[in-house]
Amino acid sequence: QVQLVESGGGLVQPGGSLRLSCAASGFTFSRVYMSWVHQAPGKGLEWVSSIASDGSVTYKDSVKGRFTISRDNAKNTLYLEMNSLKSEDTAVYYCAKGIGDYSTRGQGTQVTVSS
Repeated sequence: QVQLVESGGGLVQPGGSLRLSCAASGFTFSRVYMSWVHQAPGKGLEWVSSIASDGSVTYKDSVKGRFTISRDNAKNTLYLEMNSLKSEDTAVYYCAKGIGDYSTRGQGTQVTVSS
């Protein structure tokens, strides 16, 4: 069955950086879109970024120029490099299989941006 396991979250000061990873198994990783979504305190699930099987990427406006999504198909791993972090980036971050429907996602990793 599909398994998605995120790691790399933590507490970071504003302006800091984190790199999230997502180890995928149970499906042909290299052939599918993968996405990062997040859920801030008291809010719903929100799309952050997606990457196609050919490597093309999309980002929500508020993270453009600060976040970089990438994938290593040989390792079945998805990444999210987050730089210049802001307090409003605080959320639980999930990797999800596909784009548009994020029901297949991991357990999440907490990112807290605070001084």
